[in-house]
Amino acid sequence: MNDLGQDLELRLVRYFTVVAAHQHFGRAAADLHVAQPALSRQIQRLEKYLGARLLDRVPQGTLLTPAGERFLPRAQALLQAARQAELAVREQAETERIAIGYVEDLVITAAVRELRRRYPDAEIATRYLSCRDVGALSDKRVDALIARAPLPLADDDVFTTPLYEEPRMLVVPRGHRLAERASVTAEELAGEEAAPCAFETADWTSYRILGAGVPPIESYEDKLELVASGRAIAVLPVGDRRSSLRPDLVTVPIEGAPPSQVVLVSRKGDPNPMIRNLRLAANAVLTAPAA
Repeated sequence: MNDLGQDLELRLVRYFTVVAAHQHFGRAAADLHVAQPALSRQIQRLEKYLGARLLDRVPQGTLLTPAGERFLPRAQALLQAARQAELAVREQAETERIAIGYVEDLVITAAVRELRRRYPDAEIATRYLSCRDVGALSDKRVDALIARAPLPLADDDVFTTPLYEEPRMLVVPRGHRLAERASVTAEELAGEEAAPCAFETADWTSYRILGAGVPPIESYEDKLELVASGRAIAVLPVGDRRSSLRPDLVTVPIEGAPPSQVVLVSRKGDPNPMIRNLRLAANAVLTAPAA
């Protein structure tokens, strides 16, 4: 008769299968890293629970009884099923986790909030990345990246999902000859002194500084300072409102420029299902800011 009110303990089942495999209590105890007398007591507990003797001691070690032979394959299947259940839960817990990178002026709060609403138990983290951190996706610091195209990432390595597009605007210092214009054209900017054609899509980037002798600058704030000083002009997406915080800068719509495209990028072949979930959430709620 088994112990009333007690459930079958998997630990005892595992002990039994190890003893059955070794056919020897001493070797099984060493394998399990338990004392042999303690192992014997645990097997006796299992036998009492099942109401049948499972092992017979013989001079060479132990042998399975008929009840033990019948119980062994079921015990092995029980342990296997328990292991599969554990792995399934651990895998689910591990995959319900995502780190989302975002860059420049982009606000991804709506997508993150929607993702958390849909998957309240998932672990969702965000990470702001500077222009120097584009390698965060390839070196797995983030699982997905929301940024402006084009990106210096190989098409063979990433999966890209377009989210929305924004027109371009010109940023000039107050008092610049174009500051009072209702709009400017791409052709007019292509003729700026010492500036390459700003709208060749083959090498187009979302943030362009145009001007003669412009030094390489990484900081966005330093770029705006360069524009405010009259040494350059800038072409930016209209959704980037940071330049409007400076009273010495003016924005002018641009006609005929290719739009700035906001994309979601992930590594090809990444099995994390939260990436697809993010893609669906972002497509549902992320739109171009109102002009």
